[in-house]
Amino acid sequence: MTASPPDRAPATRFIFITLVLAVIGFGLLIPVLPKLIVEFSGGDVAAGSGTYGWIISVFALMQFVFSPILGSLSDRFGRRRIILIATAGSAIDYAIMAWAPTLAWFFVARIIAGSTAGVLSTANAYIADVTPPEKRAQAFGLLGAAFGIGFIIGPVLGGFLGNYSLRLPFWVAAGCSAANWLYGYFVLPESLQPENRREFSWKRANPVGALAALRHFPAVLGLVESFFLLTLAQVMLQSTWALYTGYRYQWSPLQIGLSLMFVGVASGLVQATLVKRIVPKIGDTRAVIVGLCISLVSQIGYGFAPHGWVIYAIVCVGCFAGIAQPALQSYITKHVPPNEQGSVQGVFSGVASLAGIPGPFIASHSFGWAIAPARAVHLPGVAFFEGSALTLLALILAVRSFGKDHGSAQHPA
Repeated sequence: MTASPPDRAPATRFIFITLVLAVIGFGLLIPVLPKLIVEFSGGDVAAGSGTYGWIISVFALMQFVFSPILGSLSDRFGRRRIILIATAGSAIDYAIMAWAPTLAWFFVARIIAGSTAGVLSTANAYIADVTPPEKRAQAFGLLGAAFGIGFIIGPVLGGFLGNYSLRLPFWVAAGCSAANWLYGYFVLPESLQPENRREFSWKRANPVGALAALRHFPAVLGLVESFFLLTLAQVMLQSTWALYTGYRYQWSPLQIGLSLMFVGVASGLVQATLVKRIVPKIGDTRAVIVGLCISLVSQIGYGFAPHGWVIYAIVCVGCFAGIAQPALQSYITKHVPPNEQGSVQGVFSGVASLAGIPGPFIASHSFGWAIAPARAVHLPGVAFFEGSALTLLALILAVRSFGKDHGSAQHPA
């Protein structure tokens, strides 16, 4: 007997709460992890920033390798099991980092976390399972709002706890992930119906094979390059935010957390209230283009901001770039059949992970190079300028891909 699908609204709420808990756990670490790595590096900011970049890159490398596997497994066995695996991996990761006596243990923890990191891609596939195509941009906007709420709570709480102990936020993050696992085990329903499942294939469940499988979806394949560059730019911004603001404006962990809380509030408002109004009105493709343009200008502004308060002013404008991601996700899901959603979302999660491998390394080493005493001119915002150039390339490639798709008259946006 075929199981009935979960009701769309309750199922969306369930996955919303799952993502909020996941982002809170991740957000707790942002204000304190760079400072803890710098402490392990003897207080040398330039050297510590390089080590921090390596630790973040190891996570991304493992995520790149294992995301297609988790995506294919979710197409075979369902979304719920993969969410449970991912949240368990996060709990173990945070607990190890909270205890870690040496830097080597941070690498061990990040390897475990990267190997099991499947919450985001599986959540995207989950939403595609329970939401009709015309409602997906709004639903993905709700997921963006979950990130906003997580960033409202996580970073400011992490900054507050970090003023007492740099280790304490890691224990709290482990608790959030454990609660997330319990929530998923007892409450989260399965979204993928048996008739929409397909056999697991190792040919698809690897980065190269999964990317090759996208040749069947030319409209999606054309956006892979753009998505990679956009994610690379975002990773570079995120991985140097705490380093940059701490160095340039002498912000404490609490101040860094408050700034990220402000980003979360602004982004959450856009995702929760404007996406469902703007994207249907202007269409997926235009929303992606407008969002990328705003992102490009905002990153240049961050790099030049002479005072900390200017960062807040730029965030008020930059948050509108948030219309691009849900519109892009909506566009992709409309070009993929139900039994391929997990695999394709796993590919894009893998591509995001691939961008996360060089991104932190490039950004942190660029930052360290730009602030080194030997430099005649210090340019701490260099990573943001590099990110703006990458976003420009992503914009050009996206416009080209949309043009090809419209020209073929296969899928109106």
